[in-house]
Amino acid sequence: MDRPKIFIFILFALALWGAYTIYQPFLLSMSVAMLLAMATTNMSRHMLHIMKSRKIVALVMVILLIMLIMAPIFYVATTGVEYLSHLDKASIKAMFDGTRTMTKDIPYIGDWVQEYLRVEKVTPYIKDISLYVTTMGSKGVGFIKNIIFIIAFYAAIVYYQDRFFELLTLLIPAPKEDSRSMVSELVSTMEVVLYSIIITALFEGFLFGIFVGYLGFNGLLFGVIYGFASLIPVVGGAIVWMPVAFYAWSKMGADIAIVVALYSVIVISILADTFVKPMIIKFIKEDMLKNAAKMDELVIFFSIIAGMSTYGFWGTILGPAITTFLFAATRVYLRYGVTL
Repeated sequence: MDRPKIFIFILFALALWGAYTIYQPFLLSMSVAMLLAMATTNMSRHMLHIMKSRKIVALVMVILLIMLIMAPIFYVATTGVEYLSHLDKASIKAMFDGTRTMTKDIPYIGDWVQEYLRVEKVTPYIKDISLYVTTMGSKGVGFIKNIIFIIAFYAAIVYYQDRFFELLTLLIPAPKEDSRSMVSELVSTMEVVLYSIIITALFEGFLFGIFVGYLGFNGLLFGVIYGFASLIPVVGGAIVWMPVAFYAWSKMGADIAIVVALYSVIVISILADTFVKPMIIKFIKEDMLKNAAKMDELVIFFSIIAGMSTYGFWGTILGPAITTFLFAATRVYLRYGVTL
């Protein structure tokens, strides 16, 4: 490498380091926004073909993103406060007394319930939860801040979409054809991931909401909560259905509680989440989007779980993206690197 190239490389490295020191707090938001823009590339291009205005397309896409993320969160926060406000000490005591009576003859469980399920031990936690929900604007400032920055970066990327993807292609240190293939595969995978997350969350939330609504609960509220909770690997649904079953046990009887538990575990957790969800991903990939993504639907499914386990909520986007980039980079390396 000659001296001018070395000098340019050093300048570029210094620029990257300086940019990192400035934008490091926003890297997560920028990464998620970029991946969301990739996931909606085909939709935004189709809208641009119809509307002929990048500003209008960017505005419409931002409104859709806000409705997708913010609307359910605000609904759960406001309606959840109303539900928690009805949890007075008398109703909690009646619930616990009934549960202790019903479980006193069950080995191990009965002893645990008698020891720990007391109003004086649980009431402080109920108050903390209520306080957290009612002050979500301050306690959830980090999450809200991330969403705001994601929306801002997303709008910018959508507006300059073609230039952004061309720059991304040029920055990948690989032959241009391979760079475009890697970016194209990442776009295709993220499109499948986004639509899969939305449809499966709606599907599982609908299944749970309809069922508990029939039992007299607020089906819309619990359906939305279950839809978000279903994104959490392994224990997501249990976070919602176990308290509902517990409440049903104390207020409606053990039979209703058992039905809630069996329905949630068998119909939603086993059938819908384990078997139907990969089928939904495959249907979206091959039939609905006619997508050319090379990643298998089961790999996408497990990459979502791995991403959630590592990065939390935004891992649903980052997990598949990192996995896709790894696979694409590996193919390029095997094509050019093994002979080095």
